[in-house]
Amino acid sequence: MIISQTPVRISFFGGGTDFPEFFQQEQGAVLSTTIDRYVYLTVNYLSNFFDYRIKVSYSKTELVHRVEEIEHPAVRACLAHLGIDSNIEINYFSHLPARTGLGTSSSFVVGLLHALYGYLGRRVSPLRLAAEAVHLEREVIAENVGLQDQYAAACGGLNYISFSGDNQVRLEKVITPPGVSRRLQESLMIFYTGIQRYSDAIQGKHVARIADNRQSLSRLSELAARGRDLLSGPEDGLDDFGRLLDEGWRLKKNMGTGVSNPEIDALYQQALENGALGGKLLGAGGGGFLLFYVPPNRREAVRKALSGLLEVSFNFENNGTQIIFYDPEKLGNPGAGAKVQ
Repeated sequence: MIISQTPVRISFFGGGTDFPEFFQQEQGAVLSTTIDRYVYLTVNYLSNFFDYRIKVSYSKTELVHRVEEIEHPAVRACLAHLGIDSNIEINYFSHLPARTGLGTSSSFVVGLLHALYGYLGRRVSPLRLAAEAVHLEREVIAENVGLQDQYAAACGGLNYISFSGDNQVRLEKVITPPGVSRRLQESLMIFYTGIQRYSDAIQGKHVARIADNRQSLSRLSELAARGRDLLSGPEDGLDDFGRLLDEGWRLKKNMGTGVSNPEIDALYQQALENGALGGKLLGAGGGGFLLFYVPPNRREAVRKALSGLLEVSFNFENNGTQIIFYDPEKLGNPGAGAKVQ
């Protein structure tokens, strides 16, 4: 058996600038961090005792004979990409629900690729996993996704990621002075709105309006660089980071892509009235998780104001996707039916 563990991410600034439709003309940039909430994939050899050759378990269980019969598009794409066509069992589970703005879908693809490469007895770099995940999501599955989530999930940690030209990606680890990372984590609060949504439609609106929103997107890219600089500076500048989140959120809301709605606007305003300096809806918008920057002495007030929402505790993490269990002796016949392309 092989088990991969892949983190989800919090994106602070620059979401939307990681689409080629934008950064092929102007540089895009995002600032994000991964957290200790994970997507897990297990991969195991499936013996010939069963009357099916592939088993895939997620919110449903699929028992099929051929890769082409698999309904789950990411699983189908990953298996076809690596030439694995039979005798395999895949199981998925996660700390958090899907379709909630934390990059779970890309973490799934990165984690599955990582586990499947292990199944084939191959070790690949995080950057390669990210690049292949981008290819599968955008070109094979044809989803409206940017490039930030795959690199965050694969590499982990606090990163400034810039995008330019023909899918040129540069990942820069953000080094924070002593105390800044701890204070930042103590000042961030995440609440689950209870709203799940498919981001593809919202992202499709975003792509369609990139030309109209180019100026706002350029400013969002600038905010990512400014946020990086604040985190690299003294601890007493962190409150400005919170206010910068508010500026970024207002920019995103005014881009006319369905990012927010009256219910989310009301929750956001409640948090501000009780001490939050800024925040945002994580991901494409429309639901999922709300992130707030709250000075530690105002956390209880914000928690009380949003008591109807589920608060999510978390810690920053730095490892990215990992194989946390690998026992080739228990694979049975690892790589059976596989053709490495």
